[in-house]
Amino acid sequence: MHFQQNTLPNGLTVLTEINPSVQSVAFGFFVKTGSRDETPGVSGVSHFLEHMVFKGSEKYSAETVNRFFDEIGAQYNAMTGEESTLYYATVLPEHFAAGFELFSSILFPSLRDDDFSTEKQVILEEIGMYDDQPSFVAYDHVMRQYFNRHPLGKPILGTRETVGALTAEQMRGYHRDNYLAGNITLVVAGKTSPEEVLELVNRHCEHWPAGTVVRDYPPFAPEKASIWLARENSQLEHVMQLAPAPDSKSRLRYAAELLTVLASDDGNSRLYWELIDPGHAESCDVSYNELDGLGTYMTYLGCEADETRANLERITKVYEQLRRDGVTSAEFEQARNKVATRIVIRGERPMGRLSSLGGNWLYRQEYRSIADDLAVLRALTVNDLNDLMEQFPLSQTVTVGVGPLASLD
Repeated sequence: MHFQQNTLPNGLTVLTEINPSVQSVAFGFFVKTGSRDETPGVSGVSHFLEHMVFKGSEKYSAETVNRFFDEIGAQYNAMTGEESTLYYATVLPEHFAAGFELFSSILFPSLRDDDFSTEKQVILEEIGMYDDQPSFVAYDHVMRQYFNRHPLGKPILGTRETVGALTAEQMRGYHRDNYLAGNITLVVAGKTSPEEVLELVNRHCEHWPAGTVVRDYPPFAPEKASIWLARENSQLEHVMQLAPAPDSKSRLRYAAELLTVLASDDGNSRLYWELIDPGHAESCDVSYNELDGLGTYMTYLGCEADETRANLERITKVYEQLRRDGVTSAEFEQARNKVATRIVIRGERPMGRLSSLGGNWLYRQEYRSIADDLAVLRALTVNDLNDLMEQFPLSQTVTVGVGPLASLD
């Protein structure tokens, strides 16, 4: 594979990783803006705007967009998170130029008033749909409680109130302020050439407005809390917990990922044998989330309500044993093999490489090949995980439960 990085005069970063052995090409526009970058008055606008992009531009109607992507067999979509919005597509090489031209156009959509009003109802229905799912309610509340007044505490979808009050003019202003070339990273991975990519970028993106956006990094210190939201019609209790973990630039981030696999991977992990195999819980896992300037461990538990207290005690016992006794060489090697396999399998697909390339650049402004990631992984030792747990022990700083329980008492 061959990597190349270029920057247009307007500030657009272009990352290209050529792999002539594959039969597809993936490309994605990573816009460094998400729910944490919104002001309270426009909460949810990033996600709403993601929908509006597919309503078309001055050149392409919504019908044309959908029909064209279908005709070329593209796999395409978009996703909005707390820290970025990604628009992506995977196509056959012969359709790359046409697909790229279309996507580069709709990234600057018309944002017509009629489309805005129609799509607002879709967003409100989506919010209502997620409000009916206890696990999503638990996620929103645990993020809000853990981050409190920090920007990361804002819900990605916004609320019925903020989305309901949002205007098309506010969205136009948000797009104008954040969709600047210097705030966007284009990633292309797969069967193409640097020359083709640069020719397309220069033709379709050089006129994009220049500029960058400075992100706010307020001080942050989570406080312990436990909240229980009763839902009598819920069959299971859904519990989410957050605790501090290494941030996206920390050298410990690989160890954190390894630790969560060791602790909760399906089929053979400490939480599996303690909760899932004996039938105490329907599901239980812990994940590591690297963020810009912060990081979190997120524990999820789904179980019968009357098992909740006992299961939380079981989770605490697993975490305390890990912190007190460390990890064994056998389970460390097993977890490392699992992570290595995931890195390789993900990297064998252009879309998998696109995600890795974009994430590494957004958070660390660095290129990492599959071999680079495997080398770091293979250099890790049991002592690295023990050092990690000294600084960032698996724990439960904030707990939110959604289900039959009104309290844990």
